[in-house]
Amino acid sequence: MLLAPARPTAFPRLSRFGYLMELYAENFTRFERMFSPLDRAGRWRSSVDDGMDVHLHLLEQHRYTTLLRLSYDLRDPATGTPDPSAFLRHYRDARLIEVTHCHVGRGWRDVLGPLPDPGTLLGYRLRMNTFLGKWLDYLSGQGHSPFTLHREDDAPAAAGCARTETE
Repeated sequence: MLLAPARPTAFPRLSRFGYLMELYAENFTRFERMFSPLDRAGRWRSSVDDGMDVHLHLLEQHRYTTLLRLSYDLRDPATGTPDPSAFLRHYRDARLIEVTHCHVGRGWRDVLGPLPDPGTLLGYRLRMNTFLGKWLDYLSGQGHSPFTLHREDDAPAAAGCARTETE
C-alpha cells in the first residue's frame, strides 16, 4: 500500500504590524486583570510586601482613552525621576493598551528623530510593548492585583490630572 506524502501544514504568518496589534491586546488583558477598573482618577499604589511598590498615576482621562504612568517607587539617581517608568495609552473601546514611551519627557520622536522610517518606528514600538508585557507578567507573578491597589491621595482627582468627557 502506497501512502501519499504528508503535505506540510501552512501556518498563517503574522506581519510585524499584526504582531504589534496582538501585543497591544494581550497587554490590555494583562493590565485589566491586575489594575481593573480604571475609571477612578488619581494616584494609586500596589503593595505586596516585597519593598517594591508599584505606582499607577492617571494623567489624563477621556471618554475612550486614558493616559497613565506605571512606575516603581525607585528613583533614577541622575534625574530623580521614577525608573523604570512606562507611559501608557489605554484604549477602552478597542481593548488595547500601548506604551508611548519609557523615558520622562522623551517620546519616540526624541529617541528616533523627527522622521524615522516605518520599520524603525515599528521596531521601537515592538520593543517598548514587549517590555510592558514582560513587566506585567512579572508584577502578576509577584502578586499585584486589584486587591493590592490602594489610592495614594484622598482627593477626587490627582493634581495635574485632566478629566474630560469628550475627546
